[in-house]
Amino acid sequence: MTAEPINPIPKVADNRETPEAVTTMVRHVRESWQECEPYTPEVAQFFYGMLFTLAPEARDFFPIHMDVRSGKLVRAIVNILQSVDRPDDVAPYLVQLGRDHRKFGVQPHHYEAIGTALLAAVKRQLQDSWTPEVERAWAEAFTIVARSMQDAAEADEYPASWTGTVAEHRRLSWDLALVRIEPDRHIPFRPGQYLSVEVPQRPRLWRYLSPANAPRPDGSLEFHVRAIDRGWVSRGIVGHTQPGDVWRFGAPMGRLHVDRDAGRDVLMVAGGTGVAPLQSLVDDLGRFGQNPNVTIFYGGPKREDLYALEALRQLAAVNPWLTVVPVVEEDAGLSGFEVGTLADAVTAHGAWQDHDVLVSGSPSMVRATVSRMLVAGTTLDQIRYDPFTVE
Repeated sequence: MTAEPINPIPKVADNRETPEAVTTMVRHVRESWQECEPYTPEVAQFFYGMLFTLAPEARDFFPIHMDVRSGKLVRAIVNILQSVDRPDDVAPYLVQLGRDHRKFGVQPHHYEAIGTALLAAVKRQLQDSWTPEVERAWAEAFTIVARSMQDAAEADEYPASWTGTVAEHRRLSWDLALVRIEPDRHIPFRPGQYLSVEVPQRPRLWRYLSPANAPRPDGSLEFHVRAIDRGWVSRGIVGHTQPGDVWRFGAPMGRLHVDRDAGRDVLMVAGGTGVAPLQSLVDDLGRFGQNPNVTIFYGGPKREDLYALEALRQLAAVNPWLTVVPVVEEDAGLSGFEVGTLADAVTAHGAWQDHDVLVSGSPSMVRATVSRMLVAGTTLDQIRYDPFTVE
């Protein structure tokens, strides 16, 4: 495609905006994006064309067979831009994202190319609605995001990426596999975190996976991976991973954790393989004699979807602070199971006041559970979840 000439991102003053100015900036971004969003495929196609014109080497950051009209990257960037008015939430995420993106070899000029391409694509779609105020809002929001990520990348003392060898690949069911990795060097992850992963069967297709174990003396990581519909990476892992395969990892990310000193009990809500980071946290808590009371609701459509239930029950049998509540959506007359969605089951017990709440699962499950809990009276500052998708 032929890209129209544009000016680069307008220079933004290097000073902190007032809260009122940030609110206005984000409002401009949100309102203008609402006008663009129905045309995301067109915006994304122009964005990539402009990006690869400005920085041809950036093509190597993406899969060989990529759908330039899918808009996933554009949507992800815009979602972050629309969150810069919530620094307590977005700032730690940007730090982690900046560290993680070092694995691609991203340099400062790539941020400028991405920002220029994004603004050009939105401008082209908005046409007369692209006013000086809107342009400045997009430029300022992107500058805040890019600067935060670059500062984090420059300050990081760890390697840009790690490698590890598959020591075990075991099918737990036809669509679920356990994979144990032995890293070549220590990966400094905390219980509850996740990592971006690249596997040899799907080069350049990075996906996020959560270790199901707390850090071990030998450094090994255990992942539980379910093959999902149209999931190129998950199906490659479940069906084709072999011992000896070498995986590559980005920097650990995520904000799920248990504050043992806070004096609050903990509610964990896990759907499907979303139980993995919560298993990691429970595994870590098992090292201590005294812990807050932890209640974990673990759910799925059917009993066979709760592959980790017996392991959790065994932990609960020797740790009186842990209570496990299994939930299935289809009533099969199972004793000791609650019936319904996880959102149904959790909110049936009230607002969970004075609890820290950790939610992990598919994006739709997280959205439904968090929304229902807020309606039930749980406050947003009680709830933690990580903002990544499964494929």
